[in-house]
Amino acid sequence: MKRSMLALLGATAVIVAGCGGSSNNSSDAGPIPLTVPKASCGSGDKPETALQGQVPAALRAAGFTGFNCNLQLVGQSKGDGANWQTTQFKDKAGHTCGYHGTSFSTAGRTQLGVRVIDLTDPTKPTSPMSLTTVSMLDPWESLKVNERRQTLAADNGHNGGGGPEIDIYDLSGDCRAPQLLSSVAIGKADATTGVVGTVVGHEGSWAPDGLTYYGGDLRSNGGQYYAVDTTDLTKPKLLATWTPGVSNVHGLSISDDGMRGYMVALGGPPFGQSPPVLRTAATANNGLLIYDLSDIQLRKANPQAKLISKLLFIDGAGAQHTINVKIAGKPYIIFVDEVGPGGFGDNVGLQTACDAKLPVFSMARIIDIGNEAAPVQTSRLMLETHDPANCAKVLPDLVGLSIFTYGSHYCSVDNRLNATTLACGYFNSGIRVFDIRTPDRPKEIAYYNPPGVTTPSPGSNHGFGGAAGIGGGKPDWCSAQIHLNAATASLWTTCQDNGILSLKFTNGVWPFPESSTPAGQQN
Repeated sequence: MKRSMLALLGATAVIVAGCGGSSNNSSDAGPIPLTVPKASCGSGDKPETALQGQVPAALRAAGFTGFNCNLQLVGQSKGDGANWQTTQFKDKAGHTCGYHGTSFSTAGRTQLGVRVIDLTDPTKPTSPMSLTTVSMLDPWESLKVNERRQTLAADNGHNGGGGPEIDIYDLSGDCRAPQLLSSVAIGKADATTGVVGTVVGHEGSWAPDGLTYYGGDLRSNGGQYYAVDTTDLTKPKLLATWTPGVSNVHGLSISDDGMRGYMVALGGPPFGQSPPVLRTAATANNGLLIYDLSDIQLRKANPQAKLISKLLFIDGAGAQHTINVKIAGKPYIIFVDEVGPGGFGDNVGLQTACDAKLPVFSMARIIDIGNEAAPVQTSRLMLETHDPANCAKVLPDLVGLSIFTYGSHYCSVDNRLNATTLACGYFNSGIRVFDIRTPDRPKEIAYYNPPGVTTPSPGSNHGFGGAAGIGGGKPDWCSAQIHLNAATASLWTTCQDNGILSLKFTNGVWPFPESSTPAGQQN
């Protein structure tokens, strides 16, 4: 491992639980920068005026009108706004459909549930219908498509944790009109829906073969993962539940053969602790968990998820989700946190992180899993706002904002089997796109931070947890998965108060010659 890489890893205070390991992906292009190099914008762009990722208080007070760099808005459908997650599917007739959740609230709502979006013409997204079965009223972060079985599923994540229901829809006909296959409360006491077990929805993801749907339940047993048998899509059944025992749970991804689970331990200082007591090497509980899921995949009796390894960090908290990818043929995990090491508290937590010279906000990182028994961090995608050296420029400027601020939330790649590009949504820093072809030194190529809205959208969760900074022209929360399209040099996603956004790459920055976006390989 090169000296510059060792310096980077030392700065992140990484704790590895395993048998040790090494990384051979460091390049010889000189010292690795602490923050991700900024995108070079074109002459027609409206670039950021302060730090990378920052929306200064003066702009917020005047009504933030947005930033863009190498991305241009070409289509929008605000509707009632959106909340945490998006997914997409292209049917056999060539229709491109998007699906996104909305807040479980009736105040001022015109359409409850998951919006179905026709994106066949991305400049004119339309919404032919909404899905309103119990889990679709607010799927939180569990809304996912399985390409192989042409299905859409969600668990009941109402307001962060609603109940044991799983809803599954058939997309194999017209994706603009999904057909309900099942809406089932799993784990009933009479065992009619699999093993008996209490589960509550929040997060979720399919195994690639579509035979198992996995959920992340933050509410039961101190946080548990669960597996649902979807062999018969009309009769989902609870197969197993397990509690990591490290900390709480959140998002996940599953290997292509279904044998491995790349889960997270959602840790950090206790929720709401102010001032927070930062985690140390001895108390670290936030990071990556790699599980052997072969018992579940092979449908063995009394299946057990077996922990293979864990990689815990003290420079982040609130672990959000993972993406298992290959970059230049080598296996990696994209790992994303939801908050910084100061936890989910108020601005006191940000100051505590600054004082400890730790990154202030959450971010994505790339982890080498070539040796799954000893995963190794390769890089962090740290913006200038994250850098503790910039605390004096960032913290006094956060007036009117709270919770999440400039942190990351959900990321996606162009192609899991040959990832070249990572696109991430941030709470106040917009949509940002990175070149990850050299995984130890990612660099930013584009961003789009939409204008603030003057009135919060009724389907948005922008006010979640009493968050300040809503409306009044302040920056939006861009918290959902982003869908890249190499064929059209474009992407689409949602931001919570701006709704659906279709964006076009400009100035020739993307796609790269080797980029592709095959169906089912984005996450």
